[in-house]
Amino acid sequence: MSVVGEAVLSAFLEVLFDRLASPELLKFAREEHVYTEFQKWKKILLKIRAVLDDAEEKQLTNKLVKIWLAELRDLAYDVEDILDEFTIEALRRGLIVEPESSTSKLQTLIHTCNSLIPSNTVFKFRMGSKIKGITTKLQEISSQKKDLDLRENLEGRSNKVRKRLPTTSLVNESQVFGRERDKEALLELLMRKYVRDSNICVIAIIGMAGVGKTTLAQLIYNDNQVKDSFDLKVWACVSVDFDVLSITKTILESVTHRTLDSNLNLLQVRLQDMLTDKKFLLVLDDVWNENYHNWEVLCSPFRSGAPGSKIVVTTRNEGVASIMGSVAAYRLKELPYDSCLPLFTQLALGTNNFDAHPNLKAVGEGIVEKCKGLPLAAKTLGSLLHTKVSQDEWEDILHSKIWDLPEEQSGILPALRLSYHYLPSHLKQCFAYCSIFPKDYEFRKEELILLWMAEGFLQQPKGTKRMENLGAKYFDDLLSRSLFQQSSSSGMLFVMHDLINDLARYVAGEVCFRLEDGLESVHKARHVSYIRHRYELFKKFEVLYKAQSLRTFLPLSVHMGFCSRNFYMTRKVIYELLPKLRCLRVLSLSGYCISVLPNVIGKLKHLRYLDLSHTLIKTLPESVGALCHLQTLILQGCGALSKLPAGIVNLFNLRHLNITSTKQLLELPLRMGKLTNLRTLSKFMVGKISGSKVTEMKVMTEGKWMYLTCCNLIKT
Repeated sequence: MSVVGEAVLSAFLEVLFDRLASPELLKFAREEHVYTEFQKWKKILLKIRAVLDDAEEKQLTNKLVKIWLAELRDLAYDVEDILDEFTIEALRRGLIVEPESSTSKLQTLIHTCNSLIPSNTVFKFRMGSKIKGITTKLQEISSQKKDLDLRENLEGRSNKVRKRLPTTSLVNESQVFGRERDKEALLELLMRKYVRDSNICVIAIIGMAGVGKTTLAQLIYNDNQVKDSFDLKVWACVSVDFDVLSITKTILESVTHRTLDSNLNLLQVRLQDMLTDKKFLLVLDDVWNENYHNWEVLCSPFRSGAPGSKIVVTTRNEGVASIMGSVAAYRLKELPYDSCLPLFTQLALGTNNFDAHPNLKAVGEGIVEKCKGLPLAAKTLGSLLHTKVSQDEWEDILHSKIWDLPEEQSGILPALRLSYHYLPSHLKQCFAYCSIFPKDYEFRKEELILLWMAEGFLQQPKGTKRMENLGAKYFDDLLSRSLFQQSSSSGMLFVMHDLINDLARYVAGEVCFRLEDGLESVHKARHVSYIRHRYELFKKFEVLYKAQSLRTFLPLSVHMGFCSRNFYMTRKVIYELLPKLRCLRVLSLSGYCISVLPNVIGKLKHLRYLDLSHTLIKTLPESVGALCHLQTLILQGCGALSKLPAGIVNLFNLRHLNITSTKQLLELPLRMGKLTNLRTLSKFMVGKISGSKVTEMKVMTEGKWMYLTCCNLIKT
């Protein structure tokens, strides 16, 4: 059951509201006599947003609500596509002038686009029909709110979610494996003396859901050395609610063993008195909140404690550790396979090995491999197979997916879903998009940011951070929450844990899919990826004819460093299929043995990202100059490329042009200085007679940070 509403809608609707409020677009809408329709859209979407929170919660138990959200999601995509077309048409007619664009640039662009974009009359007729259709569908969806009993949330998002049971300090040490070294390392941190201005020393245990943070904290809490070193020990499970009153009350009731009233001031004064001059250990398990003020209020009574007092915090988010001013952070990693195996067998068979059931050994070892070092996964699957010794039952688990298990039987899904549920809405859609990556796929930070940018996920108010910096912040936020991990093969590459990858696919639903899945129903898909193979036959891609609203076409390499051009794609995909995918924003043909790109590429007017790296391309068609929205053009490793089209200087939205390792490209077109939004240019060639001049590089770099590798003067 995909969480379609949370995956894209909350952030997506905000983007639509911003676009529907654009003065330039509304001016054009008046001229086209569709202003009233756009205002209807806005009013209907505002009413829908008011019930979105309730719908996202009810979809978990009501299939009709889930279907309603899916239909709304698809319609929201269609709305954005139409607004995109209006923006492009307004640019074509010169009714919208991009910042820093000159009149001559715009006139050149209009001339380039005229042969590729329909006339005013055709545009009005075609769009009028689409707009009326959208209005009708929006009205239908809005009218269904009442039948589905969806209620408005007048107080903002409620953040309601099913929570797991609160943890306690008790631990069954017979079911803990492979954490001896972690326990020793954390004890060393706990017993160390720290020089701080206050008596509060915070030590953070950081790790992804299910890795065993709580178990490690329990081991420390119950250690004899710890018992002898502290006058007072208190355990408090915080979970997703950082309620200062309830936490303070829990701590004080643990000390006094009495039920107390709920008056924060009285509770904190009393707690301060009880902690005065006492060396205490406080464990705060499962902390999420990053509110510095709440933390300061909670800590007020603790400052009366004796030197050497410690607070241990378990969290999935490094940002929490930073807010709490931790003096030390311990990142807990996955268990090695040899430790996960006895944990699983102990719960499944009541023993640490398969001696009594040798027929289950191979299957059990395969199940443990699926756990990928997460103790919670091993415990869940081991408990599920408890007392079951049928090989068929074990093989059913081996060949199923953890997400297929009912929630009440699996602690994994709720635990991981919490990680997703409490992400800000802008991070939710960025994370869900990563479901296009297969398991164990290594990706680069910079490349993912450019993809997010092309998909429109990096929206920010004018005058604030540029999109690339905003994308870097989003990436780092997901990394700090353990949703991304640094690859063990390279510090420049990142991966998602298998269970996190499953989570991404779970929340993305039908929006993202991989061709390897062999799905028949793809008409609602917007993003598709696939593993690139030596020979790509047309049959592999036939299903995409049913995905006319596709936004992403992304072949992927199993190995990031593999850039060979020994990949072949049938011409039918390039010349017949791709031109029909008019909503594409991301198109990659990287690595294929193609030397010519069809002129019809200029009709993909929504395109933001075009990757032709490591192909045999010699020249690009002039129609590329009509791609008004293009932000990223990657031509790295195109050794046969000898010329860029003159119209490339009209791409005033172009931000990144990668022409690394293009030995035959000896000069750039004239007037490259017009690309004032350019942020990355891998090299700049200066022509003696024709081609770009040094003065144009000065215009491009003035007042901006750019990465430039300047080559020697090329004589022409």
